[in-house]
Amino acid sequence: MSRMDEKLRNIRAGRYTKKDFMLADAKDNDMGGGCTSMGPRRTKDGSANGFRSRQEYLQEIRTVLKQDIVDIMLVSASNLEVLQNEGLFKGSHVQPAIRANDTTDCWGGLRGGNYVSTPSRPFRTANIKRLRESQPNGGTDLGLYSVTFNNDIDADMRSLEAYAEFRSEASANGFRHFLEVFNPNAASRLDKEKIPQFVNDHIVRALAGVMDADRPLFLKMPFNGPEAMEELCSYDSSLVVGVLGGGAGTTRDTFELLRQAEKFGARLALFGRKINMAESPVTMVSTMRRVVDGDLGTEEAVRFYHSELDKLGMRPTRSLEEDSKITEAPLRKAA
Repeated sequence: MSRMDEKLRNIRAGRYTKKDFMLADAKDNDMGGGCTSMGPRRTKDGSANGFRSRQEYLQEIRTVLKQDIVDIMLVSASNLEVLQNEGLFKGSHVQPAIRANDTTDCWGGLRGGNYVSTPSRPFRTANIKRLRESQPNGGTDLGLYSVTFNNDIDADMRSLEAYAEFRSEASANGFRHFLEVFNPNAASRLDKEKIPQFVNDHIVRALAGVMDADRPLFLKMPFNGPEAMEELCSYDSSLVVGVLGGGAGTTRDTFELLRQAEKFGARLALFGRKINMAESPVTMVSTMRRVVDGDLGTEEAVRFYHSELDKLGMRPTRSLEEDSKITEAPLRKAA
């Protein structure tokens, strides 16, 4: 049994402690971008020098897997195949997962593209049947499915219909999933102040008719402030809520997001850019774990992270003073 399944069992049984808070490394960037999607290539001193190749990115994933701190490793199906063929998940407690769909609002990394300015359209590249047939050498039984609601009845209906089709196919192939719900990317006639409630209500409404066998294992969603997080988490204790990382932000933003999300009811964090853009992803992951476990406060954790970079001979992107600031608006309310 993976650590993810063990922790989910504890959470659902009402035995949750901070040790059960799950961390996921979202290294599925290639599903939304192109040549720059793998993040910056770091020199020995931590400076950015161009962009990682696919092979360099795969090596970064191997390093994080070897560290054995994250509970879930989210990757593209093609990269999972490479890693599985190497036997990297054999005997591992880390749960592999793939991005099961790649909607148009995820295509923001395409240079010159303008897809993210129009309402999200459903699209899927990964073949679930092929994934299941290729186990154990290239498959997994878990995937991320994402939806975005824009208060556009035609666009939102297409997204819901595509999600229903996915659930049917997943059920036929013994495939589990977790659901990512983004904030609107091109909202129609929606008050910006109402976005947190709009997203919460859509999640509850969209899952109300879904029976247990087809429900997502957990959610991945933006942190829209403490009130919105607490509202959704307290609505249904069987619904395990996780937060996505959003932009890279400062190091303090990363740690503060972990602290606040857990405090107001989230039980996992699925971070992409906040890990991928870090000077040392493995150092970031290990420090994140210490913040979640309560071993380090968020300001203290920033100082610790910088001291660890110094030991590695790496130069931080920002000064300690700048990196200690909270820059993301939803986090300032309960800082």
